[in-house]
Amino acid sequence: MARDVNDSTPVTSRDALVEWLEAGIKSPDALAVGTEHEKIPFFVGRRAPVPYDPPGGGVRALLEGLGSALGWAPIMDRDALIGLFDEHGGGAVSLEPGGQFELSGAPLPTVHATEAETDAHFAALEPVAQRLGIAFLDLGASPKWRREETPAMPKQRYRIMAGYMPKVGSLGLDMMFRTATVQVNLDFVSETDMVEKLRVGLALQPIVTALFANSPFIDGEPTGLLSQRSEIWRDTDGARTGMLPFAFEPGMGFERYVDYALDVPLYFVKRGDVYHDVAGESFRDLLEGRLAALPGERATMADWTNHLGAIFPEARLKRYLEMRGADSGPRSHIAALPALFVGLFYDRTALDGALELIKGWSAEQREALRADVPRLALRARIGGRDARDIARDMLALARDGLARRAALDAQGRDETVYLAPLDAIADAGRTLAEQRLEAYRGRWRGSVDPAFEECVM
Repeated sequence: MARDVNDSTPVTSRDALVEWLEAGIKSPDALAVGTEHEKIPFFVGRRAPVPYDPPGGGVRALLEGLGSALGWAPIMDRDALIGLFDEHGGGAVSLEPGGQFELSGAPLPTVHATEAETDAHFAALEPVAQRLGIAFLDLGASPKWRREETPAMPKQRYRIMAGYMPKVGSLGLDMMFRTATVQVNLDFVSETDMVEKLRVGLALQPIVTALFANSPFIDGEPTGLLSQRSEIWRDTDGARTGMLPFAFEPGMGFERYVDYALDVPLYFVKRGDVYHDVAGESFRDLLEGRLAALPGERATMADWTNHLGAIFPEARLKRYLEMRGADSGPRSHIAALPALFVGLFYDRTALDGALELIKGWSAEQREALRADVPRLALRARIGGRDARDIARDMLALARDGLARRAALDAQGRDETVYLAPLDAIADAGRTLAEQRLEAYRGRWRGSVDPAFEECVM
């Protein structure tokens, strides 16, 4: 999330929270796609992480230069520049806790448009980064620097989260400071449509993780996993992460998700420019004015919106759906993720096929698949089938859905062109992580340093 919200409208009831989610329903002719991608910056000469404001310029200087190039408005946390916002198009640039540089894309009508948005972002960013001697890794996890070597960004919410994470898991700080992802945001046209898409998104997210697996290194060596990023999420605050088994139960809908979110502990309550640390406290108590840290303070719609953005399941519901399972990767993979889910979600036949693909998978099977994929990727199994075979079926459904959608660019191409990198991985059965491990054992001669030349966006 690029900006925390400041809507001071009081929340008067649980029903108001349900209505807030319901307001996300779109008409079928207004469906959009939003793409977010994170990338890990480093100083080219030293292969070192980039602090916020070191002598000579760092992350703050990147933001300042990009803001000047694009004319985007600053996002401030007190006196710290922490992001940029396009007041006309709705896109934003934000910082993750370890300096991961994120483009939070605007809601756009086609995958072609999100590809153009990504191209424009890099065209503006690259000259600024080059002047500062900065480049960006295309990996899903920082390959070399220890956690304590990774700089922290000056955001109040991240200080609160960093203090809380060790209490609820052993890898939450690694999630914050050392991982990078690409995500896609998609719309729904009814409550039933939301439920179907959420179920498909959750069930297929481990298959997506397998296709995008691209984080085999940590602390300068292989971890024994193909998606270390995904494994990190498996030990990060179980109260707010995971596969949401309740979403597959009868009666799932907006109300059920509200009840789930109300039981996820808070991180903070923002009042004015101050983030109050209430980590571990109950949103239900905030609704009733019973928070010990803020006696008498009652929930606002901003509190609700900010809270939903601090819940991290593999697929997340806000006023749209977020698919969150992919490691970051090369620029070609940025458009591949929205193409995959636009094909599955925005065509009725493809969505029905995806529902059929996951039919019969139990909660235990889905969880076992999620546990196996970080290590096995496309060799993991569910329902007697390899993830690779399921990925091929998933891609075929998406391809047919995109073809029927027939959104053409200026060259007359439809959106299926963006699936090519995923088709290549599924056809070969070799993830990016496996390709990079092969390089590590071969021409890299057992060092991750060449990643700073070969694994660059």
